[in-house]
Order: sequence, then structure tokens, then C-alpha cells
Amino acid sequence: MQEKNVSFNNFEQCIKCTICTAYCPVVAVNPSYPGPKQAGPDGERLRLKNKFFFDENLKYCMNCKRCEVACPSGVKIADLIHSARRRFAREIPDLRDRVLANTDFMGKFARPFAPVVNSVVASKPVKAFMDVMMDIDRERTFPKYQGKGFIRWFKKEAADSQAAYSKQIAFFHGCSTEFQHPEVGKSFVQVMNAVGFGVNLIDEECCGVAMISNGLWNQARRHAEHNTKVFRKAVGEGLPIVGVSSTCVFTMRDEYPDVLDVDNSDVRDSITMVEKFLFEKVDSGEVKLVFKEDYRARIAYHCPCHNEKLGWGIFTKALVGMIPGVSLTVLDSNCCGMAGTYGFKKENYKYSQEIGRPLFEQIKSLAPDFVCCECETCKWQIEMSTGYTVLNPIVILADALDLEATAAANS
Repeated sequence: MQEKNVSFNNFEQCIKCTICTAYCPVVAVNPSYPGPKQAGPDGERLRLKNKFFFDENLKYCMNCKRCEVACPSGVKIADLIHSARRRFAREIPDLRDRVLANTDFMGKFARPFAPVVNSVVASKPVKAFMDVMMDIDRERTFPKYQGKGFIRWFKKEAADSQAAYSKQIAFFHGCSTEFQHPEVGKSFVQVMNAVGFGVNLIDEECCGVAMISNGLWNQARRHAEHNTKVFRKAVGEGLPIVGVSSTCVFTMRDEYPDVLDVDNSDVRDSITMVEKFLFEKVDSGEVKLVFKEDYRARIAYHCPCHNEKLGWGIFTKALVGMIPGVSLTVLDSNCCGMAGTYGFKKENYKYSQEIGRPLFEQIKSLAPDFVCCECETCKWQIEMSTGYTVLNPIVILADALDLEATAAANS
């Protein structure tokens, strides 16, 4: 925890150009939010003098990092904002925030009753109840829970064969792969095995991003400390940590040290996205990909904000672009407006939809076969707001690759 009269950040390098404010998607739609310059470096100068200068409206920051991408001086603006929330926010997370933040707990609770839970939360009476009693907007569509998760499939169908591969990786699958989208994990294992890598599951906890967003700082820090300890063990065994969710990977690399004060400097560079990992292996000649001759698709690629911050959208674009039968359109750089749990909240819903409108309209105008995206919450937002299916890149690759021919080429 930072002392109240000390700032970890290089906020003094802010040159007051307000480019961050021009690029902020929230400022354009929500007059209550002071904007990244005022909330970040300007506010930090005041907060260092007196904590009572803290503004509770900083909660409207989506932590999309677009301000940091735009900043010419490299100021960690969003980190300043959320570190200030951690130090000074007086609002106590309510039941709604705790439910939204504990994605793994809610997933474990819902799984045994998945069909019933999915039906109940989709019903109009329950949506109206949640709107009135929990401030979860009645217009929001919830992702569907799956009765059988990824880990169960892995242990039953894949675990015994992984040790046969000479090269090994550690897989951080994340909550959404386990509880809502096990097909992402299955596709990951299929592709990794085809290119000659055995997959190791680790004793992971939720990355903690939803806890950060909802102000559960101590819980988020505990998760960060646990995961960092597990990563050290994997790295000590020579295993890179590979993920399929851009937000999980970004959180574990950058939010752990910059927001939660958890030192991960010894493992940070070993945490990567599957698209970056694969592209580098293909580019070096270590891995060969063999695609199906009859695969055809018109794909629109939305690079999530956190993947833009990582600078890794180029790897997804390159990999998907390698598929011979694909017509790929890279969508304009726009935030979808979901920002994890942000778009579920009644007070944010209309802003969430307005922020995402340019993206939704572009997708509809292109009418692709489907949208490609590395972020599960972007998927939920785009599918709800456009009607178009959104697929994780690894699912697209698993479908487009001739897995047997690829395995033979890498044997």
C-alpha cells in the first residue's frame, strides 16, 4: 500500500496536452466523470496534499487504458486513478458489486443448476427484480453458464496425453473458459498439441480484474499473490504462462504491480497471450501451421482495449490473416463499452451502450460471418448489441487448421 503522501507514478511528466481526455470514451458520454487528466495526474497533485480532494466519481473510469495508449509521455493515468480509488474511496462495495466481482464463486454456485440459472436470469420478472433491488440493468443479457466446465473435460479427455509432448507450457484459462466458454480451452489444447506442446493446468485463482473494478482490493491482492506464487513455480520449471483472455493477461502482467503493489517482476515477461506465443513460434520456423483448403470466412477483428495497451493485436491480425480462405477486416479502434462488470450496472448501462455504438454500427455495416476478439466481455457486449457471433481467435484457428496435418508437420 502506498503512503498517502507518496505517488508511485510519473504523473509529473504530464504535459497537460489533454490528449488522454480526447481519447477517453467515458468523457464523451458521462458528464459526471472528470476525465483522465483531471482524475489522474491533476488529481494526484491535490490528493498528495490532502486525501479529501479524492472524488468518488473516479468510479466511472472504465480502466480501458485508452488514455495511457494515447499519452505521449507514458504517464500511467488509469493506474493513478485506480490506485487513488484503492487508497481513498469511502464507498463500500455492496451486494451487487460483490456478486459481480466474484466470478469464480458465482460460476461454481451456478454450474450444478446451469440450465435453470440461465433460464431464470433471462426471464423478465427476474431482470426487473435485479434492476430494482440490485441495480443490474434489466436490458443487460447475461452470459450462459455451462453444466460441464473446461477442467472436467481436460481431466477426462486430455490430461493423460500431455506428458508425451517434449515441449510444455502452463495454461491460464480464466473464469470465462471454465464456466461459460469451455470451447475456448478445448480449442487451445487442440492447437497447442497439434503444434507439439503439452498443456499443463496450474492452480490458478481468478485474475482479480473484476475485484479491482468493484473495489474488493484485499481480495484482489490475495488472488494476485497466489497467482504470482504459482507462476514462479511454473517459470522455475521452464514453462511459459499462456492465456487466452487479453484482460486476464493484462491484469496479471501490469495491474498486479501497478495497482495492487504485488511484485511480479521475475515472472511478468513469462506471461503471454496465445496469439503472440504462436506467431513467434511460426515466425521463427519452430512451428508450422497447415490450414484446411476449404475453410472460408469473412471475419471482422475487434482488438480489445487491453490488448491495444499490450500492443499485441498485431499478432492476432497476422495469425488469422494467414488462413488462406479468410477475408479479414480490422475494425476501427473503438471501445465496446462493456469493461468487464461496468456494463452490467444500472448507472453505467446507457453510457456503456453509447460508448460501444460506433463499434456496433461498423460491425452491422460490414455484415461479417462472425467477429474475432480475444476478450470474453467484449464478446458478451458485441453479441448482445449486434446479434453477430464473436469467436476467440484460438477457436477460429482450431476450426481453420487441419489439426492432423499440422501435428504431422510438427512431429
